[in-house]
Amino acid sequence: MDILQVATDWAKAELVSTSFFILVGIAFVLASFGFWQFGKTDLARAYIIPILVAGAFLMTVGFGLFFTNKARISQFETAYKTDALAFVDSELARAEGTLKEYKTVVFTAIPIIIVVCGLVIFFVSTPVWRASMISTIAMLAVILLIDGLAHARINNYNTELLKAKQEMID
Repeated sequence: MDILQVATDWAKAELVSTSFFILVGIAFVLASFGFWQFGKTDLARAYIIPILVAGAFLMTVGFGLFFTNKARISQFETAYKTDALAFVDSELARAEGTLKEYKTVVFTAIPIIIVVCGLVIFFVSTPVWRASMISTIAMLAVILLIDGLAHARINNYNTELLKAKQEMID
């Protein structure tokens, strides 16, 4: 098994995945511009800032993850050639830490925040609050979708790392 190739393929898949954060962020910013230009009702005008903030946040996350993973690809080969077992151990530690973060943040905190936002929509009827909560739910739904797929990828990557470590030890 070529764990270096597996690691590189995983990182390249992450580059594609994080690009979706950027694309959706751009779509949110464009939607904000649309509400600014064409919004006639109070609720439509209330969406301008929340959608803009959500779009900026998604683009920031996307660019941050994109450049981090892009740099990681070139570091993989150097780290692997220096000490293959240490490379696998460090990647295992990172992958396992990321899986724990996904469980806590993505699959626990985000659904709770979505429920709270839904309750605020139910109990508060002012346009700004409704627009803010709906924008937050939309942004978090995008994060759940993209990170749900990323979770599956890193879980598979973690499994491959465990197999590679076992092969190296044997």
